[in-house]
Amino acid sequence: MAAISGVSGEQLSLIRWHYFLYVAAALVVMVAAILYGNFWFLDWVHVMSGVLWTGIDLFMGFVVGPILRSVSPPVRIEFITRLTPVTLFLLPTLSVLTGTTGWFVAVQGGFTQLPWPQFGWIAAALILVTLMTIQGIGYLLPTSLRVCFELQKPQPDGEKIRHMMSRFYYVVASQGAMQVIIIVVMAKLATGV
Repeated sequence: MAAISGVSGEQLSLIRWHYFLYVAAALVVMVAAILYGNFWFLDWVHVMSGVLWTGIDLFMGFVVGPILRSVSPPVRIEFITRLTPVTLFLLPTLSVLTGTTGWFVAVQGGFTQLPWPQFGWIAAALILVTLMTIQGIGYLLPTSLRVCFELQKPQPDGEKIRHMMSRFYYVVASQGAMQVIIIVVMAKLATGV
């Protein structure tokens, strides 16, 4: 994998393959939570992965995005060079953990058996998760990959990266907003529908 020089002169690998070990460990924890049969543990994995996913999305969309738009292109490229390899693995993993364990929490908690109109809360969460999955797989992940590939070039095109990332943070912010709506749904379900 190509490497680039950092500000301090060190070489940074753009794709950090050892992150697959962290992804595998997270998936093992998820499978264990599903198979173990302990509802508390399953719910804990769901809530923790959801909190991390939502917190990171909100921070990226509403804090990092506006800051990056206001700094010089070389600073932007340097920051994105360090951020993209992490988010390339972290955010898809958190979304898989949150969505999958969320479904099993809903099934084991009896929420999928609710009658209308109470089931509407579950339907709303499913619609939002579907929209976020489409955004993630159809736009966020491919954009992250394109940015990584561009950064691997000997002379990365800063303007091309800026163009690719210009909408990226808005989509991340919209994901964060949808996640906040899902939290409202979860709070409603937790307190009774």
